[in-house]
Amino acid sequence: MSLKAVLFDFNGVIINDEPIHEKLIEEIILGENLRPDSEEFRQVCTGRGDRSCLRELLKRRGRVVTEDYLNQLISRKAAAYQRQLESIETLPIYPGVEDLMVQIQGAQIPMALVTGALRNEVEVVLNRAGLAHYFSLIVAGDDITTSKPEPDGYLLAVERLNQVYGNLNLKPGECLVIEDSLAGIEAAKRAGMPVVGVASTYPLHMLQRHANWTVDYLNQLELERVQQVYSGVSPQPVGEI
Repeated sequence: MSLKAVLFDFNGVIINDEPIHEKLIEEIILGENLRPDSEEFRQVCTGRGDRSCLRELLKRRGRVVTEDYLNQLISRKAAAYQRQLESIETLPIYPGVEDLMVQIQGAQIPMALVTGALRNEVEVVLNRAGLAHYFSLIVAGDDITTSKPEPDGYLLAVERLNQVYGNLNLKPGECLVIEDSLAGIEAAKRAGMPVVGVASTYPLHMLQRHANWTVDYLNQLELERVQQVYSGVSPQPVGEI
């Protein structure tokens, strides 16, 4: 077996924007005359798409909303997110992200992005940060009806990569997923994909119980060692544990 593709999560892996999302979700909950809860946001929303997050938060407060109304809330949040990004001079892209992408690209390994975030949000960030050209494709929240920890997004990425690269014959076990959330790690593992947990959202010791490998920072992830593990040449871990 060899490493044939690397699949990145977005929020918490490429951009440190979870505080922005929490603030915007809080504003929506307050706008519904309800009380937000930071710990509940962490439990319900981290690693999940806006639709799943808002539906669950409202349900816990006795609000069952129609899909049309939920779409309105999501659109309102998306517009507010765009305004927040426009007000930030330098996007909070995680250090070491592009260095890792350069290594992967140099090894001629395709990259895809799998996220519950909306496509337009992702594209704005990637284009502005100069990272869009690294990715062969994006599977965004618009493309799937489920949210992590369901594996659908990762499985769809494999299907689409095989369409883009006709001779790739990619299988889930030949992918490496990079995730920061417990929901995302579970989604990757349910898809049959080894996963590196990066400790940007949860403590390292918590991720160690769930991910195949864990690192504090992406610059600790050594691509050559990753490839050796996949090829069976080396039993060494791919990052600091």
